[in-house]
Amino acid sequence: MARPRKWRRVCGLPEIDSFGPLNRHIDKNHLIIMSVDEYETIRLIDLEGMTQEECSERMHVARTTVQRIYSDARKKIAESLVEGKMLRIEGGDYELCNGYDKTCGNGRCHRRRFGRGGEF
Repeated sequence: MARPRKWRRVCGLPEIDSFGPLNRHIDKNHLIIMSVDEYETIRLIDLEGMTQEECSERMHVARTTVQRIYSDARKKIAESLVEGKMLRIEGGDYELCNGYDKTCGNGRCHRRRFGRGGEF
């Protein structure tokens, strides 16, 4: 039996969850789904400037897990840009933090909407 996937801690859901070309009819062949935990690794590493190690501590997963998630996310972004596909952020194995953990995003959690996932 496979080991159950560990939930990744995420500080918030994206305010905008769809990106892509404006001049194309979107169907299943032109849609890429990025998970919320993939989005969070992009946010933490590329936007916040964290190392993979720091990102792994924030998300409560192993560094190798962050490395894999980050690689998958970057490939999806590249595919969306190069092939002109719509990118939608949804789903994944994550829990939203409750906003009171001092290691979570300098109060960023309070500015995000909460809807999916659970609380710590």
